[in-house]
Amino acid sequence: MPTQNDQSPLAALPPVGKLMGLDLGTRTIGVAVSDGLRLAATPIETIRRVKFTADAERLLVLIAENAAVGIVIGLPLNMDGSEGPRVQSTRAFARNLSQKTDLPIAFWDERLSTAAVTRTLIEADMSRQKRSAVVDKLAAAYILQGALDRLRRKV
Repeated sequence: MPTQNDQSPLAALPPVGKLMGLDLGTRTIGVAVSDGLRLAATPIETIRRVKFTADAERLLVLIAENAAVGIVIGLPLNMDGSEGPRVQSTRAFARNLSQKTDLPIAFWDERLSTAAVTRTLIEADMSRQKRSAVVDKLAAAYILQGALDRLRRKV
């Protein structure tokens, strides 16, 4: 798992293969996956969080079904770039998940990802109820797409 001192947050990821993106919320986990060429991120599921073991089991199934070779987790930094309790919780989740899979895990700055996705859905005139059903997996796709775009520019 990468450390804070890595020159690139994506350095631990293998150079080829599908990546899975996660947007960790307190009640849900948004999940997205890239295509094999790493051109586009596609939202695939929103997992209702129960407890870590059940959440991890579902993630491992999705990883296997999608043949993912690495995981990108959104890191909820504060607007000033500092780390707060949500970052600590995200890092703890990643540490626990890394005990259940050998896949490399990288973090990607997720500041404003949910806000950007929500704004887009509002502009599309989607109802609040429909937005809440898709916002987390779309945020995961937004996070993963940012990482994919960076990888294409060479980390």
